[in-house]
Amino acid sequence: MSFLLDVNVLVAWGWQDHVDHERTVHWIVTQKKSRGVDLVTSPIPEIGFVRVSVQRGLGRVTMSEAAAVLRSMLQSLGRRHRFLADDVSGTIWPEWCQRPGQTTNAHLARLAAENGLKLATLDAEIPKAFLLPLRQV
Repeated sequence: MSFLLDVNVLVAWGWQDHVDHERTVHWIVTQKKSRGVDLVTSPIPEIGFVRVSVQRGLGRVTMSEAAAVLRSMLQSLGRRHRFLADDVSGTIWPEWCQRPGQTTNAHLARLAAENGLKLATLDAEIPKAFLLPLRQV
């Protein structure tokens, strides 16, 4: 199985002070060791990582710094990382997408499904997405 990483997975993985950082790092490390698993990004999650990183840093993190962190994260995946161009139209929405705040998740879920991937997320509200497991301590 290969996974399209959503914005919240990237943010949790990238920043040690995120509440789900350890959970996400553990899952990423496990996936890197698994055969036949690709960890995929696309423009929306990558752009979202930069945007959220700058916003949550309250100006302490620049866009260039956030982009450098993201590049380093993706490079650490080596051959496990794949970039997926986004060619899915924004004109078709699933029935569960009822609010503007759900549009990115709905789009990414559709992009993943149309490319034989599972959307990996920390958001339990996305139908048919793969919810990263809670880390057993």
